[in-house]
Amino acid sequence: MKFDFDAVIERRGTDSSKWNRNPDPAFLPMPVADMDFASAPAVIAALHARADHGVFGYADPPPWAVEAVQEKLLRDYGWAVEPKWLVWLPGLVVGLNLACRMLEQAADAVVTTTPIYPPFLQAPDFTGHPRVDVPLLQEVTRYAMPWDDLDRALADPSAKLFLHCNPHNPAGRVMRRGELEKLAEMCLKHDVVICSDEIHCDLVLEPDLQHIPMATLSPEVAARTITLMSPSKAYNLAGLMWSFAVIPDDTLRRRFLRTSRGIVTELNVFGYAGGEAAYRYGGDWHCELLQVLRRNRDLVRETVADLAGLWMPEIEATYLAWIDCRGRKFPCEPSLHFEKCGLGLSHGSAFGARGFVRLNYGCPLPTLQEGLRRFREIVEPLPLVSG
Repeated sequence: MKFDFDAVIERRGTDSSKWNRNPDPAFLPMPVADMDFASAPAVIAALHARADHGVFGYADPPPWAVEAVQEKLLRDYGWAVEPKWLVWLPGLVVGLNLACRMLEQAADAVVTTTPIYPPFLQAPDFTGHPRVDVPLLQEVTRYAMPWDDLDRALADPSAKLFLHCNPHNPAGRVMRRGELEKLAEMCLKHDVVICSDEIHCDLVLEPDLQHIPMATLSPEVAARTITLMSPSKAYNLAGLMWSFAVIPDDTLRRRFLRTSRGIVTELNVFGYAGGEAAYRYGGDWHCELLQVLRRNRDLVRETVADLAGLWMPEIEATYLAWIDCRGRKFPCEPSLHFEKCGLGLSHGSAFGARGFVRLNYGCPLPTLQEGLRRFREIVEPLPLVSG
């Protein structure tokens, strides 16, 4: 391999929110969804070049960054996006909150499925709108959409917005075209706007699967969809605070922009430089990253499968393993027990699922091996839940 993804980079004592969460030098954090890999050399070179310019004033979206996004979406999805459709954001979470703030009446409800990325659950609460949670169906090897329950939730006259996540965080599922079409049909039938988090679109791990943007299904669906994207997850650029929404419909986009006034200002100049370099010149690095993530995912899967009482869905995308720990008798909430034992994992309750944990395997092999060793060592002594 051309790039060294197994070099361990010291992140303690830097500005890493993940690695600074516990002062114990023996503590191993594997929760927050950023990777412990250096970004693509092309990205690092672009940031050096931007720094060498020496002037870091307020920035408008440069034409070359707009073109890089257009080229990426056309190349990967056959999606011809007009520049005016792009709304620049400092992060995907901002987009989720703006979509909720767009709702006009206090009683307008937000529908989503659970488990789900915590800001999906927080954004309606922050903006004062009712939230309707529809639990996904936990099957033998994956989660499935609860179509009947979801249709009932969307049919309620108060339902105005559906927060969608594909590829799914934390379940790691890539939705197939037929599923997306069925979901879109429901939202159109019930006149519900779709806000689609597609930030993990470049982290599909199965070669026979492809991400399909919701808005590419039809012009009618595009007119009801706010698509949120960023290179931040796939190229490890989260700290550059550079994301974008694609909103083809003029009326919907004007509502979104009006809501953003006084909240969203100019973006980070380094975000434009890093994002353009990732999309245009980071391809070789990205291909190798996917190989490493497949290897890491398989190691996690083997470990979980070897521990009775645990369950993990098939992870088709992302670098996040979602693990059901309810088959073992933990002395407290599993994430808290792991933390007390020196391993930091995301709390399942924050995703709407007590008894689960989320493990980030986007890290060098030595880090992952140590994390899995600790994971096994913590779980093995715990008794199985009877019955």
